[in-house]
Amino acid sequence: MVEIAEGFGGTLSLGRRPVVLSIDMMRSYFDPDSPLCLPSTASLESAGRVVEAARENQVPVVHTRVEFGAGGVDGGLFIRKVPALMRLVGKNPLNEIMPQVAPQPDELVITKQYASAFFGTSLVSTLQANGIDTIMILGVSTSGCVRATAVDALQYGFTAVVVRDAVGDREPGPHEANLYDIQAKYAEVIDEAAAITYLESR
Repeated sequence: MVEIAEGFGGTLSLGRRPVVLSIDMMRSYFDPDSPLCLPSTASLESAGRVVEAARENQVPVVHTRVEFGAGGVDGGLFIRKVPALMRLVGKNPLNEIMPQVAPQPDELVITKQYASAFFGTSLVSTLQANGIDTIMILGVSTSGCVRATAVDALQYGFTAVVVRDAVGDREPGPHEANLYDIQAKYAEVIDEAAAITYLESR
């Protein structure tokens, strides 16, 4: 990656009470027939390994998925800007979470309508009530929901860490540019191996 300019890229210390947050790992992003489909499943496979490591080490896992009401009534301007999101109206196969990271019965699943996992949801109060200090972010897309959630995590006082192998985007350019910017200003960006080592240390 390009070197981060002086004055940016300080280091945030990862805390002792993490949660793994798996963002929108739905069939819509991995089904070739979906207009939202990504070009690779690599992020999904990596996310599956990180989620498994979290479970093995008693680190809680929270999932998000997107579902809009009839006609996209709660999608506001977002659906008008991204008409492909109309495919996520109502509960249907495209907004099901993929088997590689499918929630276990005791894991929280948050349904959202906008980019950030925090916007219009109970996520912040749930994490605060459970003493969480660090959010490990997986999912899609890097330039959209991952970035928005990382920014909000910082603003709500959580240390965010984005697992670069476990997030994905439609093109390499936006993916790399946003990881660069996230590391420079909002969160720590680490690879899968470092993420699993951290989870095992909990």
